Amino acid sequence: MEIVKAMDSKKGLDIRLLHTADITVLAEYFAICTASSATHVKTLTEEIDHVMSELGEPPLRREGHRSGSWVLLDFGCVIVHVFSDEARKFYDLERLWHDAETVDLSEILQQEPQT
Repeated sequence: MEIVKAMDSKKGLDIRLLHTADITVLAEYFAICTASSATHVKTLTEEIDHVMSELGEPPLRREGHRSGSWVLLDFGCVIVHVFSDEARKFYDLERLWHDAETVDLSEILQQEPQT
């Protein structure tokens, strides 16, 4: 999944991918990561937006981009959450969506880009 790779490429912290299709109609996946600062939140969301737009999938909606502590990018089947550490602890989406399957990212993050 390119969103996870974009998060990883810009040093997103504690990246999680939750498969939510069986428990909500909001999205098939929630991609979540922590940023180390407001600047890092901006860098991560800009990279995700850029990568997905290059693939012909610009976000349908953005929320929170002015706060600097949390940004949501809605790509339809995937909702991306980029949080500051404090905001991630406050919203605790992993607890809220604890019934969602956590996707193993080891293979996604180890794949070589296709040329």
